[in-house]
Amino acid sequence: MNAETTRRTMMKSVALGAGATLLTPFLGDLAAHAAGDEKKAARKRVVFVMQSNGINPAHLVPEGVKRRPDGRNERPQNDKLEELALTGKTLHKALAPLAPFQDRLALVQGLSGRIALSDHSANHGALGVYPANKGPMGQTIDSAVADALPATFRHVALGYGGGTDTMNYTFSASGPGKAVPIVCSPDLAFKGLFGSVAEGAGRKAFDQRSHLLDFMADDVKQSRAALAGEERQKFDRYLEAFESLRDRQAELLAKADDLKRHVPKLGDKQTATKSSLILEAQFEIAAAALLAGVTNVVTLISGGGGQRFGQFPEFGIPDLHHIGHGGSYDGKTYEECFVELRVFHTKLIAGLAKKLADTPEGDGTMLDNTLIVYLSDSGESHHPGLHEWPVVLLGDLGGKLKTRGRYLQFPAYGTKAHRTMANLYCTLLHAVGKPTDKFGVPDPGLKDVNQNGVVSELLV
Repeated sequence: MNAETTRRTMMKSVALGAGATLLTPFLGDLAAHAAGDEKKAARKRVVFVMQSNGINPAHLVPEGVKRRPDGRNERPQNDKLEELALTGKTLHKALAPLAPFQDRLALVQGLSGRIALSDHSANHGALGVYPANKGPMGQTIDSAVADALPATFRHVALGYGGGTDTMNYTFSASGPGKAVPIVCSPDLAFKGLFGSVAEGAGRKAFDQRSHLLDFMADDVKQSRAALAGEERQKFDRYLEAFESLRDRQAELLAKADDLKRHVPKLGDKQTATKSSLILEAQFEIAAAALLAGVTNVVTLISGGGGQRFGQFPEFGIPDLHHIGHGGSYDGKTYEECFVELRVFHTKLIAGLAKKLADTPEGDGTMLDNTLIVYLSDSGESHHPGLHEWPVVLLGDLGGKLKTRGRYLQFPAYGTKAHRTMANLYCTLLHAVGKPTDKFGVPDPGLKDVNQNGVVSELLV
């Protein structure tokens, strides 16, 4: 039975049904918009924060510490792990807002990701560890972690895309060819997450969607009855997704008290068009979603792929691409511009961490059971080499990771003990209870390096 025959059969079976005119276009999108597994929420949670234009490795080096060269052009190469404690050290001013959480930080240097090499952004390859310019070749780490930490909203993806588009599709993926839409409009994000307890248009949209799902329920079941064999098996995936969406709506209503308690008061930021206000709103929405317990995994982006997008005129920086090429603005050097933007973003991360730290959970706080991963979609610079990919880790997932007050410089690219971003992502999956020793696509330039397994120095 081909697709057209299937469609005709379905339409005949519901020809007199009230939802018939809505069913066909709706079914095509059900799987992509399904909530996923709606099991009891786990306590662990992970937040990925990805900023465009690179993170200078020097910004991870505490004051007074001489950074060891990466060793690619020097002999002998750096072939051993270098580690020091952050106790008593002063963070680089770019990371200074994270100082209150210094004893929870791991500043990680030297992990490579050259399989995702591009002239600018690694795009999906940053979180997926595969070639940058071939679209979503496979599941990215944020989506993979979300599989292990189910909640009402399996995965919340928000941010500022660098332009005026309300969605960004260049960083996250749930599988091959399945880009995860990142919502770049605080208004849309707010209505989607908190519409069930909002006033006005937000609540109206939520009620309309709930009524539509109820309205179509009988027609969906009748359509299944009209199919047989393989076509029925295929349709069952849509039915499962449909029921998952209905369950999510019901669960949000059941969690109304939690949602009301944590609903963010965004004011004018909800419809802001200024980049900094958009990001502030998105971080507030993300924090509220975590606090309300409707998600355990959040991805927050700042800037779109390609590094040609992103404007922060409120900081006197109308073009991120210009400073990436060493340009200056308003009398500030490109380094001063980078540091100013880094401080802005790390303040947002620190604010999120503080909200979690101020919220009791079990014998401690929500931050005790959380990990925040901060990196750039282009690794170490605007035009990356990806021989190293600086990463800031805040939190230890309830003691699953060894991230408390550590600065780590891993062995240089090409040496026997070198580790990659794939190893880091395997480590995260082990920590959330979804162990795997392979992730993404191996780097062909590391034929003599074991690219499988975890970073043992980070995993308890």
